[in-house]
Amino acid sequence: MSKSPRRPVAGLPDEETLIAFLREAGSAEKTDIARHFGLKGGERRALREMIRALEEAGKLGKRGRKGFAEVGAMPAVGVADVVERDVDGELYVRLVEASADAPRALLVPDNGGKTGPAPGMGDRVLAKFTRTEDGWEARLIKKLDAGANKVLGVIRKSNKEVRVEPVDRKSKDVLIVPHAQAEGLRDGDLVLAAIEKGDQRYGPKRGKILEKIGHEGDARAASLIAIAAHNVPMGFSEAVEKEAEDQELPSLKGREDLRDLPLITIDPADARDHDDAVYAMRDDDPKNADGWIVWVAIADVAAYVRPNSALDREAREKGNSTYFPDRVEPMLPERLSNGLCSLKEGENRACMAVRMVFDKDGKKTGHKFVRGLMRSQAKLSYEQAQAAIDGQTDDTTGPIMEAILYPLWNAYRTMLKGRLKRSPLAIESPERRIRMNAEGQIISIEPRVSLEAHRLIEEMMIQANVCAAETLEQKKTPLLYRVHDAPSQEKLFNLGDFLQTIGKPWTKGEPATTKRFNKLLDETRGGDHAEVVNEVVLRTQMQAIYSAENVGHFGLNLDRYAHFTSPIRRYSDLIVHRGLIRALGLGKDGLTDREVTELPAIAEQVTMTERRSMAAERAAMDRYMAAFLQERVGATFGGRITGVTRFGLFVRLEETGADGLVPVSSLGGEYFTHDEKQHALIGERSGQRWTLGRTVEVKLKEATPITGGLVFEMLSEPAPRDPNAPAARLGARGRGGGDFPKRGGGRPGGPKPPKGGRPSGGLKGVRKGKRR
Repeated sequence: MSKSPRRPVAGLPDEETLIAFLREAGSAEKTDIARHFGLKGGERRALREMIRALEEAGKLGKRGRKGFAEVGAMPAVGVADVVERDVDGELYVRLVEASADAPRALLVPDNGGKTGPAPGMGDRVLAKFTRTEDGWEARLIKKLDAGANKVLGVIRKSNKEVRVEPVDRKSKDVLIVPHAQAEGLRDGDLVLAAIEKGDQRYGPKRGKILEKIGHEGDARAASLIAIAAHNVPMGFSEAVEKEAEDQELPSLKGREDLRDLPLITIDPADARDHDDAVYAMRDDDPKNADGWIVWVAIADVAAYVRPNSALDREAREKGNSTYFPDRVEPMLPERLSNGLCSLKEGENRACMAVRMVFDKDGKKTGHKFVRGLMRSQAKLSYEQAQAAIDGQTDDTTGPIMEAILYPLWNAYRTMLKGRLKRSPLAIESPERRIRMNAEGQIISIEPRVSLEAHRLIEEMMIQANVCAAETLEQKKTPLLYRVHDAPSQEKLFNLGDFLQTIGKPWTKGEPATTKRFNKLLDETRGGDHAEVVNEVVLRTQMQAIYSAENVGHFGLNLDRYAHFTSPIRRYSDLIVHRGLIRALGLGKDGLTDREVTELPAIAEQVTMTERRSMAAERAAMDRYMAAFLQERVGATFGGRITGVTRFGLFVRLEETGADGLVPVSSLGGEYFTHDEKQHALIGERSGQRWTLGRTVEVKLKEATPITGGLVFEMLSEPAPRDPNAPAARLGARGRGGGDFPKRGGGRPGGPKPPKGGRPSGGLKGVRKGKRR
């Protein structure tokens, strides 16, 4: 809470006085407001009623867990998280202690780099807030980082000194460490070092080596760097490992016997844990002609990971499993994740299952949860299942076609009618897969193929998640929702500005709906602008989060949604399982009263850990891509401009999907103005333009695997002046020859490009490792 700005005055304030007080204080809790105005007894009750009325009127909003603030107000100085990147690559922050509808602010870095490394997505900053004609601005005071006194870097030895060069492309903290500390270390070793405190003002800082992480030449160094740089918890304590080893398979006692139900698992070919199984059959109820019964069975992790146990505490700290091309940092020990909880073929496994009924139009008409004991009939990969449906069976799929696979596909195609009527957001944003050999060397980078088998499992998991939310609401049991808010008006206006540049009409004042977005995507699909329209529509979306309060899921077009289907790798799902056990009286290991009170804090924790994992996974991918392209420096590539910023152009290569920067200083010998509305860099003298979405040819100038940075040289010519375009607004200007204020342009340590397909928290793709 901010310090009270006025001396206490006696008496219940009127609404204007209360709002004025909160405006000055920034935020305050009820007890502090009462103390400030000297309220007691009945006056405190009246204050609570006044605050409630102001909340309902939309004048006050929550700030933190107990505080209140004027809606739309910002403190003079506050701590904020970098939460969004717009279509032009500009960063926006939101106060740490703010409600979901709190305003965001454009992050304005200081001039000259006095505040240190430029912030990136997910960073926490201290900023000064001011209101402008265009909204709020947050001028960076300093970047806050729990590990700000530590540097993850590479040892560089010379006769004179030993340096630790940071692997973070935005960091300038090169450290000098004593030769004695570097004994036994090789040039290129990855180390974690601490910045030593002192009054040194000039030259490299002094440091102390804390531990060796690996070597930059290691094939799997990218994952190690990402894990260490993003503080992803590794391994498990002895207490947790012992607790996991002591677990045994539950008996049939208190469970429904589902072992004769021919459930099967369908997963990626390299999956080691199998947390869901499916089965479908025709409904023989004459009242539901041509309807289907679909079973989804999920590993019963709650049977092993009990509230407040060592397993539970570490799982909550990890929040989720983190996936890299070469390894997984699991949420649970292997004894559970790949053992007792994994629904292995032919083995008895405890499960939480839901039986869902769909009519001939794909509408769900009923469901029921049971706690059971199951035995998977077959383990299939997505490719194997799809090949069987396409007519290429094998020894595993051939015998189960009639009884299992055909019914599954027929049920899915019926469910698809309901999905199409619901019209969830249909963004197409292909992902890339890194293929590695046994030695960890990259063989290829290729697009992930989307199969009907992926979509079948995805839709069945979505419906099971809906059932979980519906049941918990019906039983009035608190739960963790997976929420995804509708895009803000500001984002919709920005989308409209962009679409105007490619000649697509977009009524800015019309409300956002998934059908409206899908119509736009359909109209541009297959055209020259299809890829960039998909990208910009995706960036227009809000990020999905976990919350104890429900606002629905915009992207899926659902009123209520909860994660239930992946408790092996997501703590949120484990909490939902415990809620179902409590609500339905399925055991004594359900959600506790303490957990009910902690749900808002748990929601914040698992949202944070999810974003931490996403950032680490992206960072590792960037480094692997840079390593793969390192031998092709000097080669020419086709690409597309995916970001237009004050400091340059971000280009995504068609061949690999790798992102890199064309610094503004390399674009020519004139000033370039960044026009936000036209999403373009425009030459002030010539009027020549570089615009978002344009296909270009670039040469790879630098590839730095240790940071993941790629720098390109533009080979294409700019577009000529547009005689019909409005005059460019004055803004940040860049000049060829290096006169542009440096924000990373021209070096591999420059700012990160906007990442396609991620801001909305996983609205696309298949479920393994995805975060719908």
